[in-house]
Amino acid sequence: MSMEMTAWNAMYNARHAKDDQRPFSKETFRRIGGFARPHRRALVAFLVLSVATALLAVATPVLAGRVVNAISDGAAESTVVRLALLIAAIALAEAGIGLAARWLSARIGEGLILDLRTTVYDHVQRMPVAFFTRTRTGALVSRLNSDVIGAQRAFSGTLSGVLSNVVMLLLALGVMVSISWQITLLALALLPVFVLPARRMGARLARLSREAANHNAVMSTQMTERFSAPGATLVKLYGRPAEESAEFAARAGRVRDIGIRTAMLQMVFVTALTLVSALALALVYGLGGFYALRGSLDPGAVVALAMLLTRLYAPLTSLASARVEVMSALVSFQRVFEVLDLRPLIEERADARPVPEGPVSVEFDAVDFAYPAADRVSLASLEEVATLDTRGGDQVLHGVSFRVEPGRLVALVGSSGAGKSTIAQLAPRLYDADAGAVRVGGVDVQDLTADSLRATLGLVTQDGHLFHDTIRANLLLPRPDADDSEVWDALRRSRLDALVASLPDGLDTVVGERGYRLSGGERQRLTIARLLLARPRVVILDEATAHLDATSEAAVQEALGEALAGRTSVVIAHRLSTVRAADEILVIEGGRIVERGTHESLLAAGGRYEELYTTQFDTGLDGGLGGGLDPREEPAATPAG
Repeated sequence: MSMEMTAWNAMYNARHAKDDQRPFSKETFRRIGGFARPHRRALVAFLVLSVATALLAVATPVLAGRVVNAISDGAAESTVVRLALLIAAIALAEAGIGLAARWLSARIGEGLILDLRTTVYDHVQRMPVAFFTRTRTGALVSRLNSDVIGAQRAFSGTLSGVLSNVVMLLLALGVMVSISWQITLLALALLPVFVLPARRMGARLARLSREAANHNAVMSTQMTERFSAPGATLVKLYGRPAEESAEFAARAGRVRDIGIRTAMLQMVFVTALTLVSALALALVYGLGGFYALRGSLDPGAVVALAMLLTRLYAPLTSLASARVEVMSALVSFQRVFEVLDLRPLIEERADARPVPEGPVSVEFDAVDFAYPAADRVSLASLEEVATLDTRGGDQVLHGVSFRVEPGRLVALVGSSGAGKSTIAQLAPRLYDADAGAVRVGGVDVQDLTADSLRATLGLVTQDGHLFHDTIRANLLLPRPDADDSEVWDALRRSRLDALVASLPDGLDTVVGERGYRLSGGERQRLTIARLLLARPRVVILDEATAHLDATSEAAVQEALGEALAGRTSVVIAHRLSTVRAADEILVIEGGRIVERGTHESLLAAGGRYEELYTTQFDTGLDGGLGGGLDPREEPAATPAG
């Protein structure tokens, strides 16, 4: 590698170094070794090839010097030809070894990226919902991208670079000293001029790079939030486009200024080092030529010294920045390990068993629950804050007990924030109860396998989420093996078949980010179709019609009638008219069940339910659905779910 290329690499490493002063324990290195262990044979072969490359790189200047001496001494033509052929053979060997080393480097690096990414991805998937409610998605994605790539660079670049550079440096220095220790000493005198600017200017470039990265991160966040469908709508309604544009332009302008300054600093640095390189070569040729003319040094030795000089300065400069590379890689590993060290609050037991066959009940037995504090489920770096929020741990549910018999429907009503949605999230084990037990089919959910629990319970929320994918892909999420006839049947029963059939691409229509290409009612019915396709034995509806107009709600209620028919059901309702026909209604206030009974008995009792019901009808909040729909009563024209 030329000294100019070495200078550019030094600048790149300095700019992209991570500014982190945390100590690294033996445990960190042990865990790094754990990821490297599956690639140990390839690593050893890679290091051997790197050393071989260093040996060949030093051999060429020595042979070139011998060619010059052979010519000046008038040696036989065959001698010069043999030396030239040997140089050619070394070049071919160097090229072949270089290709092999590059293949091994790519194999190790990409293999490590695969191992790290899949490990982090699988671990993150096991994290509780509380983790995702606190974490910034961009920060988490960064761990799977930039930090993982930074970690693998330690193996594919830094490790081999340090070893090969040390070998090349020692060999080059040894050969140069053996040829002329005086010239070698003078050449080394220029070393501080070559290395010290790299460290000082590298630090300045790193600061500029971090500032640019911060500005880019803010602009990226601004674009991500403003360019999403709800964000763009909010800006059009309440935003300040001119001020936001000015703020964005100011940051973009600062990034431009930093880019110009960085480019000039890099060019000044590389030009200065190239100049130092030329001065060093001039010194070798001048002093070496002087000694050669006096007969104390062979002409070939002068050529060998000049060629070896590049083999000396290049590795010295690379090694000067090696610490930056190593620390940067260690920081990347540390940031990856931070995520892996977050222990999932919900883990499947080794002896977990499947949900019993047949109709199942849902039971809450004296359940207490408090949402976990931030330090149990999150990291400050993932939330992009200095310190984690210390709030949390306040009890939300207090001794909640009820039972939903197989095939029956229980409705939960109450004020906002009373704990209804929390109850809905405990049954499918999105969270675990702190005390008491949640049972499905008579078995504590903590003793059940995650797969069987997922197949048994279906949850529809008020903002049913859809991926930016086709209608078919969104529907097949719970049952990838379902055929088209089953898909169309689910769409028909959710009152969406006519709409999907009218679309140009039918089932292959892309619904857009979070399904925003569909109306609210259509999105909700599509999530119900997905539920119907999944065929769960227990259905939980968490205010599935809360944000819909009366027309959309009527269509969704029809689809819900299909979804709930014959199934054990827990329904959280905002509009009380939708739960009149429930087998039992539970009134939740302050995390406690304060009333329970049928619609008629609760009205007659004149308590909280009667107050809520009267308030809705007196203020017209109910939506005018009158007697409501018994969701268990299946329309006569449609088959059972």
